[in-house]
Amino acid sequence: MDLSYRKQWDQYVKELYEKECDGKTVVYWEVKYPFPMSNRDYVYIRQRRELDVEGRKIHVVLARSASVPQFAERPGVIRVNGYKQSLAIESDGKKGSKVFMYYFDNPGGQIPSWLINWAAKNGVPNFLKDMAKACQTFLKKT
Repeated sequence: MDLSYRKQWDQYVKELYEKECDGKTVVYWEVKYPFPMSNRDYVYIRQRRELDVEGRKIHVVLARSASVPQFAERPGVIRVNGYKQSLAIESDGKKGSKVFMYYFDNPGGQIPSWLINWAAKNGVPNFLKDMAKACQTFLKKT
C-alpha cells in the first residue's frame, strides 16, 4: 500500500503514484521492461479492507484495471487493460503471515517466449523474494 516505499525496493518501477478521481483511489504504475521491449503501464482502482472473521483480522487488497480519462495513454508505453489482483493477509500468530494472492494481467504486445520462460523460472520467484525482504525491512522501520 505504501507506494513511495515500493519505489525504493522494486527495481522495475519507473513511475508509481496514486490520485483521487471521482471518490476512488486510482493508481498509475509504469513498469520497466528489458530492451528492446516497450514499458507497460497500469491504471487501476485499489481498495483496502480489514475484515474480522471469527476474531481473526484479515487484510484484503483488491485492484482492477480501469479506464480513467485523467490518465491518457503515453506514446511508447503499452497500456495493460486486463489487470486484476486479490490479496488477503493474515498473521500466522507467530512472526509471520499467511498470504493468498490471485494475480492476472495481460501485458499485451508480443513478448518473446524466452522472456516468458525467464519470468516464470526466475522473475516471479525473485520478485517474491524481494517483496518478502521488503516487508521484513518495512516492519523493522515501523
